[in-house]
Amino acid sequence: MRLYQKAKRLGTWDPAAIDFTRDRELWRGLNADEQGAILQITSLFQAGEEGVTLDLLPLIMVIAEEGRLEEELFLTTFLFEEGKHVEFFRRFLDDVCAADGDLHGFHTPSYRVIFYEELPAAMSRLRDDRSPEAQIRAAVTYNMIVEGVLAETGYQSYFLALERNELMPGLREGLAHVKRDESRHIAYGVHLLSRLVDGDPALWRIAEARMSELLPHALTFIEETFAGYGPTSPFGVRLDELSEFAQGQFAKRLDRIRRGAAYEEVAL
Repeated sequence: MRLYQKAKRLGTWDPAAIDFTRDRELWRGLNADEQGAILQITSLFQAGEEGVTLDLLPLIMVIAEEGRLEEELFLTTFLFEEGKHVEFFRRFLDDVCAADGDLHGFHTPSYRVIFYEELPAAMSRLRDDRSPEAQIRAAVTYNMIVEGVLAETGYQSYFLALERNELMPGLREGLAHVKRDESRHIAYGVHLLSRLVDGDPALWRIAEARMSELLPHALTFIEETFAGYGPTSPFGVRLDELSEFAQGQFAKRLDRIRRGAAYEEVAL
């Protein structure tokens, strides 16, 4: 319920109200490599947000059918916010980058494994298998890996590139809203995993195995995004600082789940 109250207060921003006027001016002043770097990460976010929006519904149905009304109330805001994230990144691609072509070339092999295979498979399994084991696999995939590693590392990359170079004020404004939304989504994932593991400690082994299975793909994806640049992006962001950030965030969330639901309630 605390997450639901936060979502009502903080999640009502409107992607259509973001002013991209200055962003368009700055975009025209970037060189080809700089434009390519921003187009790459934005297109990956837009496709990723579309994927998580499409894939969330089975989890909402499971929680509703279990009669967990408070969690369902929050999850209605969760889905609403994911849809707004799709709109926000698409607006930037259209209004600033004029990116009306095929952007699938930015989807690296590891990105395709996670978003084309693992995420939809883990989430769609909940349609027929609502067991705690299936919920664990879904929550690890969606909340711990896609949001807790990939999305948070992407926001860090945006922040380091745009803040350091004082670029794209409209994009930065929207990203602040998106990141705040996602922090609630990840907090719910930690809550769900903690609740399930507390109910049956044997489920921890399933969670840990799923994390170990997917984390290498997530870290390889980060490396793949730097393939055309070397160790440093056109905006001075280093591969090693992003990899360290990703592993640090993952370890932090892992520790919270390992400590259990009592600790999660305090840290929420």
